[in-house]
Amino acid sequence: MRTFLGTVFLSISAIVAATAQEAPRLDEVSLVDLSHSYDQNTLFWPTSPIAFEHNQLAYGPSGNGYFYSAYTLKTPEHGGTHLDAPIHFSEGAKTVEQLAVNDLYAPLVILDVTAQANANRDYRLAASDIEAYEAVHGPIKPGDAVLVRTGWSQHWPDAKAYLGDDTKGDASNLSFPGFGAEAAKMLVARKTAMIGIDTASIDYGKSKDFAVHVVIAGANIPALENLTNLGSLPVTGAYILAAPMKIGGGSGAPARVIAFVKQ
Repeated sequence: MRTFLGTVFLSISAIVAATAQEAPRLDEVSLVDLSHSYDQNTLFWPTSPIAFEHNQLAYGPSGNGYFYSAYTLKTPEHGGTHLDAPIHFSEGAKTVEQLAVNDLYAPLVILDVTAQANANRDYRLAASDIEAYEAVHGPIKPGDAVLVRTGWSQHWPDAKAYLGDDTKGDASNLSFPGFGAEAAKMLVARKTAMIGIDTASIDYGKSKDFAVHVVIAGANIPALENLTNLGSLPVTGAYILAAPMKIGGGSGAPARVIAFVKQ
């Protein structure tokens, strides 16, 4: 029994060590910021009742020998580069603060559909796109983060070009690429840790049932929207860290998203 337990311990130790070696050290990577800045140009869903507000409380000499500045901040949870917590579309699922930090750091897979999106702005990632990636790079592994690169961030912050329509209060005429429901189900089956895209939603703009949100949230998988700089990343081999504002009970949160790319 002692020999058997010792063998099991050594096997587990070897697996842990191998996994740890796969993650790059900071001196082995370059960092790529995948986030848009939050400011007066930040894009939000057209039906959002408010946008980003950053109001000055103080700016200048304090009167006590030092400079001082401070501001108030007001913003919807969903807008700009942000994370959707599963509860956004699944009752009783995880809220923002319930997401484990370890689940927000993951090996990165990039599915590039820029050619398809250029040909059809309503393109949806298909199961065949995933299969084509895997035929070249091997299977998407449990715990991978999967981002779709459409090239759409080139339109930011032009609301009409980015969203397909810039009518305030009306989301019925939007047009931009997204995930397809069957592709989302395939990624759930592969136990993907997180998904994301460089458009305003993981569902394509014309969606009325938000099927991708429902599938992903139902599996307690967080999603990232309005990413940028995906063209700077290799299709495999990088890591991602999503750092959302830790809003208690939040259905989503603004996020700073960083890729770690091996040099």
